[in-house]
Amino acid sequence: MQNTFQKTTVTYLFDPLCGWCYGASPAIQRLGHENTIQLKIAPTGLFSGSGARAMDAAFADYAWSNDMRIEKLTGQRFTEAYRTQVLGKSGSLFDSAATTLALTAVALTEPQHELDTLKILQEARYVQALDTTAVPVVEKLLRDAGRSAAADRLAAGDAALMAANAARIRKSLGLMQTLGAQGVPALVITDGRGSRLLRGNALYGSFDSLLSQIASV
Repeated sequence: MQNTFQKTTVTYLFDPLCGWCYGASPAIQRLGHENTIQLKIAPTGLFSGSGARAMDAAFADYAWSNDMRIEKLTGQRFTEAYRTQVLGKSGSLFDSAATTLALTAVALTEPQHELDTLKILQEARYVQALDTTAVPVVEKLLRDAGRSAAADRLAAGDAALMAANAARIRKSLGLMQTLGAQGVPALVITDGRGSRLLRGNALYGSFDSLLSQIASV
């Protein structure tokens, strides 16, 4: 008898600089290893380009307050070093361009490692207090993780990488617009019934509840 089993496709809409996306990391990492799920990574570029901004004291205070809410809800760590060395760094940027480009470089070279690379980049900022808005910092993180091909692409900033990155962002933003997603994180569930939006708050409860919502939304 032919096996007609098909996995449910879950597209993860996110930005690597989004604190709530970092809070969702444990659930997303588990989804990536769930044998009934095909997880697709879809960076939105929401905090890059026109969405980037300079860091100032007011925004840093707002971000830290929000981060503490995320930590309390999810258990994800935001260190004091991150508060002082990243949020408190004078003249720094809030810009996800480098990390988004790095993930696209991994997607082009070793796509099976994109999910764990996302975790590395998030923890580098929020736990290790590294400036992941800087390309040289992100390049070193890729090399330290054994993603030398992606690091080479990121350092070169070649036209093919830039085009692929822009195309991924356009596709993600198109999904957000089509399905009415107001922000990230969010999930797009696709199966025989079509595509539906599952909002990000589903990522902060129990994993069994998340799987039930994916199946029933």
